[in-house]
Amino acid sequence: MTPTFWYEMKLMNSSQNLGELADTRPVLLVFLRHFGCSFCREAIDDIARRREKFEAKGAEVVMVHMAKERSVAEKFFKKYKLFPVHHISDPQKRFYGAFGLGRGTPGQLFGLMNWIRGFQAGVIEGHGFEYHNEEIGDGFQMPGVFVLYKGEIKNSFIHSAAWDRPDYEEIISTCQF
Repeated sequence: MTPTFWYEMKLMNSSQNLGELADTRPVLLVFLRHFGCSFCREAIDDIARRREKFEAKGAEVVMVHMAKERSVAEKFFKKYKLFPVHHISDPQKRFYGAFGLGRGTPGQLFGLMNWIRGFQAGVIEGHGFEYHNEEIGDGFQMPGVFVLYKGEIKNSFIHSAAWDRPDYEEIISTCQF
C-alpha cells in the first residue's frame, strides 16, 4: 500500500502528486542538497544525460529540492537541459525526513575527499560552486535516490557522503516493473 504522504507530495508542474504518478509508472525520485552544491549540479547533469534511457524503461524522473520559488529550481533544471521535469519543493524538509534523509555529519560533508570530488565536479566538470542559502536549500542536508512504483520503494541509494555519485542506471536496472 502506498504511503499516504506520497499523495501529499505535490508536483510543481503538474496536477498530479507523487503517489498518483508512482501508481501509474516507476518514478526515479532524486533528493538534492542545495542548488549551489557542485555534487547536486553534477547529479542534475548526470540525470539529464541519461533521462532518455530512464524513460525508455518507463521511469519518470522527479526531483525534490528545498527552493521555495519554482523559478529558482527551474533555472537550474533549464541550465542542465533537464526541463521540463517534475519537481517537488520541500523547504521544511518534511519529505526528506519521511524518506530517512537527515542532516549530514562533519565526516559526511567535509574532509579531503570532499575537496577532491568538489574540485572534480566544480572545476574539471564545470559545475561551479555557490555558497548555500535558504533560497537554494540546506548545505547540511543529505541527498538520496529512490525508485518508487505501485506503493513500494523498489530500490534506493542513500548517500553515505555528500560527494557520493550514484549509478542511476544501475539503480533503475535492478528493479522489476
